[in-house]
Amino acid sequence: MPESEKYEQLRAAIDPERLPRHVAIIMDGNGRWARQRGMERIKGHQHAVTAVREAAEAAAELGIKYLTLYTFSTENWKRPQCEVEALMKLLVETINTEIETLNKNNIRLRAIGNLDQLQPVTRQALESAIEATASFTRMDLVLALSYSSRWEITRMVRDIAQAACEGRLNPEDINESTIHAHMNSCFLPDPELLIRTSGEYRISNFLLWQIAYTELWFTPKLWPDFRKEDLAEAILSYQQRERRFGQTSEQLKENKPQ
Repeated sequence: MPESEKYEQLRAAIDPERLPRHVAIIMDGNGRWARQRGMERIKGHQHAVTAVREAAEAAAELGIKYLTLYTFSTENWKRPQCEVEALMKLLVETINTEIETLNKNNIRLRAIGNLDQLQPVTRQALESAIEATASFTRMDLVLALSYSSRWEITRMVRDIAQAACEGRLNPEDINESTIHAHMNSCFLPDPELLIRTSGEYRISNFLLWQIAYTELWFTPKLWPDFRKEDLAEAILSYQQRERRFGQTSEQLKENKPQ
């Protein structure tokens, strides 16, 4: 069956009233995809651009409001310098070429992470695209760049401690809402669905605070092979699950609106 036909069948089966508002994806497997084909690792990253485009377009078509992609972690800076430089160059090229896709689909680009670590040319391209798409309303595409959850949590603790030291915050008033408000990703709702490609079963320091009750979906597909129908399959799996948030199934049935 052609991929487009399979996607449309899966799309028809999705309940638009029970969509996850926020989907997050750990895009894994670019290097392995390239090695399997006797290519340099950067070739895997280059072919991954198609998967990003497919995921973003499908998410917008299905009605997802937030799509967050784990693009580059703080740990990725430890990779060989030549690979890091190639990734940053590819990121700039991708942002510049994919702005048309964002425009066509009414998608706003945003970013989380320690953006101060980005090279000036990379940050300039990112900020230009963010500004150019700021008025778009169909969906937010969020790039997690130079991001790790431990970095975000450490930054949050530092900010709250500073506010308490300066008398702007009473320590006794600190609650979950306070923590959320000081997160770098404070504009994002918690993801209901987290997808990881490549067959690995790790979270890899991604949105650790936010995924307390997130549904997880793993696929053996390497990220460059990820397509629209894969996202649709993940959402169908999500819709087949019972999300109890600590309650029993009986409580959910009792509290379900009539």
